[in-house]
Amino acid sequence: MSDLTVSFVQTALHWHDAAANRAHFDQLLAGLAQPTDLIVLPEMFTTGFSMAAASQAETMRGDTVAWLRATAARHQAVVTGSVIIEENGGYYNRLLWVRPDGSLSYYDKRHLFTLAGEQHTYTPGGTHLMEEWRGWRICPLVCYDLRFPVWSRNQPVEPYDLILYVANWPAVRRTAWMTLLRARAIENVACALGVNRVGRDEPGHEYRGDSALLDAQGNYLVEANSEDGVFTHTLRRADLDAFRTRFAALNDGDAFELRG
Repeated sequence: MSDLTVSFVQTALHWHDAAANRAHFDQLLAGLAQPTDLIVLPEMFTTGFSMAAASQAETMRGDTVAWLRATAARHQAVVTGSVIIEENGGYYNRLLWVRPDGSLSYYDKRHLFTLAGEQHTYTPGGTHLMEEWRGWRICPLVCYDLRFPVWSRNQPVEPYDLILYVANWPAVRRTAWMTLLRARAIENVACALGVNRVGRDEPGHEYRGDSALLDAQGNYLVEANSEDGVFTHTLRRADLDAFRTRFAALNDGDAFELRG
């Protein structure tokens, strides 16, 4: 089993300007100093967290999916983040998981943020996405999903090794963000990554960032704080396996099925 090099981007976003955001990410990723296996972008990375789906949505044949494919091929890495997608007459806050060969999978955000009326615009997803990449099982989720531990729960059979959340999580609730991200790592005996944005959006919400990568014990491996940039770290497979051997709590977990 191999190590996994993860790069995540914490930055401000241009409001409702997909082309400007794609160009901005190109500029940031051009500065990657080493090869990487996985590049993680924030939630709604082309628009900011917006309910204007009718004017901002793209399709699965649109410019951003093409850009993700080109970026994955250029860096020979999986690239993931969420965008507004229109499909079959509905709108989705869709996390796209794009591989270097151009193939992709996706996850539609399950828990829509009712405090912002997200449920009135977007259709919720109903299934997890579980990906295997470079010998790691990875469970990607979106923002508000972080507050729901049952949806995030690791299970004893084929457990995931890394859980990640892409987000636009406002600074006013940063204590919850940091606390819950650490809890998800500890309770699931898995590495955890939360990728947030910084800056102020058009509606006036402030984002401090606080993106972070944690090991399975809840220790911080990378803390982005409020910095703007790309952060890279290599997760050591031997460290995760050794801890799971010493502390085999997943073996005592409850098997269950989620419905609806």
